[in-house]
Amino acid sequence: MSRGDPPVPRLPRIGVWCSTQTFGTMPFSGVAWFVGRIEALGYGMLWIPESFGREVMSHAALLLSCSDRLVIGTGIANIWARDPVAMENGAKTIADAYPGRFVLGIGISHLPNVAGRGQQYRRPLETTRRYLEAMDEARWDGPLAAPRPMRLIGALGPAMLALSAELADGAHPYLVTPDHTRRAREILGPDALLAPEQSVILEADPTIARTSGRHHLEHYLDRVNYRSSFLRQGFEESDLEHGGSDRLVDSIIAHGTAEDASDRVRQHFQAGADHVAVQVVAGDLAETARALAELAPVLLPEP
Repeated sequence: MSRGDPPVPRLPRIGVWCSTQTFGTMPFSGVAWFVGRIEALGYGMLWIPESFGREVMSHAALLLSCSDRLVIGTGIANIWARDPVAMENGAKTIADAYPGRFVLGIGISHLPNVAGRGQQYRRPLETTRRYLEAMDEARWDGPLAAPRPMRLIGALGPAMLALSAELADGAHPYLVTPDHTRRAREILGPDALLAPEQSVILEADPTIARTSGRHHLEHYLDRVNYRSSFLRQGFEESDLEHGGSDRLVDSIIAHGTAEDASDRVRQHFQAGADHVAVQVVAGDLAETARALAELAPVLLPEP
């Protein structure tokens, strides 16, 4: 994509994806501790979502303010939460303060989340296209950010992936397999950035791991967007019942040892990913931090 302004930097190869549930009601002092911990472990990026918790743009700015080098990405900023001018200018405001350290991931969200905001969910592809075009046309009277903030779309299906290459810098797919990454790369072409999320459970007992995995997936299996994505990825309707089949859980969530998780991440890179956002499925931030410490030696490159 060409937007007529300076190019954005490439992302670090490995990032951390942290769910709303993991951050939960943790006071910001605890969140700041977590940011310092993952930065000390050597991770280069943190992804944060937007639902009905902390507002994602101000949250991103706060996280950047308490870290020295982390890149912060929104995964995703809900387009129904702010108009295109506010989204574009908010991203430029953060990029001006923290050059090269903010990635704007945006997405269409889900019908229940949008209805919860008192809005009407409609035509995802058409709505996203119009929104992106309006962002490009947004008036900005502030200083020119150099480099400009990277823009990614939380894309899952072929049409949204194609739009990610056309009107954004690439895609940030969520709950996908390496096979999806391979197909996404074919659709995006060689130049667009591809940054999938990969869920991980460090648990050697597959029965325990699958129970945790089903608890993690339960929320998403109620969302039409994800059900459709799973079916496009080759799963059957029967795989989506009762919290997900063993096949679904094993394919979407890498469980076992740190080496098992690293192998799954490696598969995404082999399939064409530029960056993988690792989400540890855990009970709280302390448990997440311990798992990330265990993963760091096998996930992160040598200094």
